[in-house]
Amino acid sequence: MITGYQLLPVFLVGLAGSVHCVGMCGGIVGAISASAGKSGPRGLPRNVIPIQRAAGFAGRALAFGAPPAHPPSPARALPRVLAYNAGRIGSYMLAGALAGGLAGGAQDLAQLAGLQLGFYWLANLMLVALGLYLMNAWRGLATLERAGRVLWQRAQPWMAPAMKTLMPADRPHQAFALGALWGWLPCGMVYSVLLTAMLSGSALGGALVMLAFGLGTLPMLTGLGLLGARLRNALQQRKVRIACGLLVLAFGLLGIARAAGVVGGHAVTPAWMDILCLTPHP
Repeated sequence: MITGYQLLPVFLVGLAGSVHCVGMCGGIVGAISASAGKSGPRGLPRNVIPIQRAAGFAGRALAFGAPPAHPPSPARALPRVLAYNAGRIGSYMLAGALAGGLAGGAQDLAQLAGLQLGFYWLANLMLVALGLYLMNAWRGLATLERAGRVLWQRAQPWMAPAMKTLMPADRPHQAFALGALWGWLPCGMVYSVLLTAMLSGSALGGALVMLAFGLGTLPMLTGLGLLGARLRNALQQRKVRIACGLLVLAFGLLGIARAAGVVGGHAVTPAWMDILCLTPHP
């Protein structure tokens, strides 16, 4: 069962891992924040959203015209940026509730402690992989993302009309709906944390894990929406990615150390590990 203090490291993983969101969500957030310009219908611009990396488009983008010459003020962009992120985090919470609820039901039926411990190891190994991925030291998670993009590409014929209808996202409710769709993008970072949500053992616990993770990504994506290229350039620095990757890597290694200390179903590791480890007691 997930506990309150375990949500803090989940938040920190979201905060550190959000440097990955620069490529996955930075373009769409920038386009949403730009939708308060002065051209186009209703005095609003038509935007170009560079989503080829996130959605698996090969050198293409969803085009909605030219970006505005004069970006809007942060105050005008903020409601749409926050609405987009609310929709995105809502999708994360739904996925977490499904993962936690399904795993909790299976655990009640099977009571397979060994299987639970196996998933605990897998969840922390995924964190190690994520940390290495953020540092560009090992790109194994990119393979998992490519597998997810196969499903995303199959869904594109149905989703593209909806996205075109929602753009330009000049109203908060449109930005919210766009964020809710974007929350299902194939993302190795989200997959990593979903394993922790699954180990929470309940729909509520899974939703709370993904809420904490989503809130961790919120400062970065809100900043991208308001500051755009200035923040994006800063986050692409190698030293920033290495620092964030090391933090996530440390959480994964700590979890593995605790898993290695489980003997006969009982932890023989220090109690402080329970506070710093993302995953619940195996």
